[in-house]
Amino acid sequence: MPQQQPTFVLVHGAFANSFTFAPLQAELGLLGHRSVAVDLPGHGFKAAYHRAYQAPQDPAGLATAPSSITGVTLADNTEYLIGILERAKANGPVVLVSHSRGGVTATAAANARPELIDRIVYVSAWAPVDLDVNDYYAEPEMATVDPGAFGPAVAANPAELGALRVNFRTADQGTLDAMKAAFYADGSDEEFLNFMNTFQPDENLDVGTSADRAQAKTWGTIPRTYVRLKDDASIPLAAQDRLIREGDALTPDNPYDVHTISGSHLKWLVHPSEAAKVLAGLAE
Repeated sequence: MPQQQPTFVLVHGAFANSFTFAPLQAELGLLGHRSVAVDLPGHGFKAAYHRAYQAPQDPAGLATAPSSITGVTLADNTEYLIGILERAKANGPVVLVSHSRGGVTATAAANARPELIDRIVYVSAWAPVDLDVNDYYAEPEMATVDPGAFGPAVAANPAELGALRVNFRTADQGTLDAMKAAFYADGSDEEFLNFMNTFQPDENLDVGTSADRAQAKTWGTIPRTYVRLKDDASIPLAAQDRLIREGDALTPDNPYDVHTISGSHLKWLVHPSEAAKVLAGLAE
């Protein structure tokens, strides 16, 4: 009998959603592969877009309007993803692909239900082993990243709102320049603004604790791949390499299969041809 083709399950990063993966899914489909793009709880069509976020914007209203993602936890994200993995696994092998902060949810799901995943793939994604995600920002590998560079776009007090709210529709040029440098320095201004308009304003605060880091007895049993983004300023190459080293040290008998593609944090999603070929190669 012919070998079953896997289903690629795609997990988005912070402020993103399933729409993020539309170009990649098209490319995978043209290469003969099926895929499912996940909307984690409070994302996609379940996200909240308040009137205060529309034009003309109401900054005071935006700072206080309730968030539909308040109270959503990593456990909620993980439970939801596991449900998707269970359904996909019923139809054959599963390749779980995550980007950026989506790697935290993918790792937690792999810790909980490794039997549902035939390969786990991180594309410049967080796969924490030695530290909690937020603690990596104090490490030398993240020294070039300024988490406050686009602080003026933060539209509400996270402690009061219970969520992180960012005004991606800001017209402040300095803030837009900082965002572009962090996420998409190698794209055109038009592509960058298009991508920012796919982002949603709210993201949950929970990125997990030490209990949610990669576990050798579960996560460590799954074949894994890390796709390095060579020009990523958001998770610099040095930080990506550290995550790879930590994972390999945790399970030296099951090291990462490592690939490198050019481009910034978001470029591979807008121009996915190279990434799609890497993923298609894993399926084969």
